[in-house]
Amino acid sequence: MNVKMKTSFVLSILIVILAAVASAGGLFLKGLYHDNAFVTTTWLGNDAVTLFLAVPILMAALYYSSQGSLKAQLVWMGALDYMLYNFAFYLFGAAFNWFFLLYTALLALSIFALIYGLANLDIGGISRMMRVGTPVKWIGGYFLFVASGLGLVYLIQSINFIVTGQLPAIISISAHPTNVVFALDLTLLVPWLVVGALWLMKRQPWGYVIAGILSVKGPLYTFVLAVNSVLVMRAGLSAANELPLWGTLTALGLIAAGLLYGNMQK
Repeated sequence: MNVKMKTSFVLSILIVILAAVASAGGLFLKGLYHDNAFVTTTWLGNDAVTLFLAVPILMAALYYSSQGSLKAQLVWMGALDYMLYNFAFYLFGAAFNWFFLLYTALLALSIFALIYGLANLDIGGISRMMRVGTPVKWIGGYFLFVASGLGLVYLIQSINFIVTGQLPAIISISAHPTNVVFALDLTLLVPWLVVGALWLMKRQPWGYVIAGILSVKGPLYTFVLAVNSVLVMRAGLSAANELPLWGTLTALGLIAAGLLYGNMQK
C-alpha cells in the first residue's frame, strides 16, 4: 500500500473499532437511546447493518488495500463515506446519550480519514483501470435519477411548508425540531450524486472515484432504510410500506456498483 495512505489507514482502524462499539452498544445496551419509539427502532436497523455489514466491508477493504489493490482502496473510501454519513445522523439526530462523544469522534475521524485518503489516492491509476466499455451513461443516469428524485421530494415538502405551514411527515413522526434527513441528503448526498454523474459521463478521473465511493455508500444506506422499513412496520409504528422503494433502490445500486467495479481491470 502507498505509504502516504498510512494516516488514513490508522484512522480507519480506529473507525472500525469505534463503529463496532457504537453499533454493538446500540443493539445491546438497554436505555442508550432516548428518542421516541419510531426513531429508536430505526437506530437499531442502522446499528445492525453497520455492525454486521459496513464494518466487515471496511475491514476487508483495509486488508486488500494493504495488499496493493486500488479497487479495494476505492471501496475503502466508499465505506468511510458511509461511516461519515451514518454517524452524522447519530450526532445531529439522536437525543443526547452516553455515546455522544463517540459519535463526535466517529464523524471527525471519518472526515479526516477521507481527506487523507482522497488526497493520496492514485486517481490516475484508478482511471486507467476502467475499461473503455464501462457503461458510464447508465451508471451516471442512475445517479441523476436518484438525485433528482430525492431533491424533488425535499423541495416540494419544504416549499409546501412555506406555503401551508404543514410540517414534513418525517418531522412529525420523529419529533425532531428540524429535518436532519433533508439537511444531510441535500449537503452530503444529492450534490455529489450530480457532480459524480456528470464527471463520470465525461469519463473524468474524479468521476470514477466519486462514482466508486457512492456505489458503496448508496446501496449500504438504502439497505439500512429497507431494514428500517421492515422494523417500523413490524412494530406497528408506520402504516406506510417503504420496503419496495428502498429494496428496489438497493438492488439498482448494487447493479450500478457491479457495472462500475466489474469494469475495473486488475
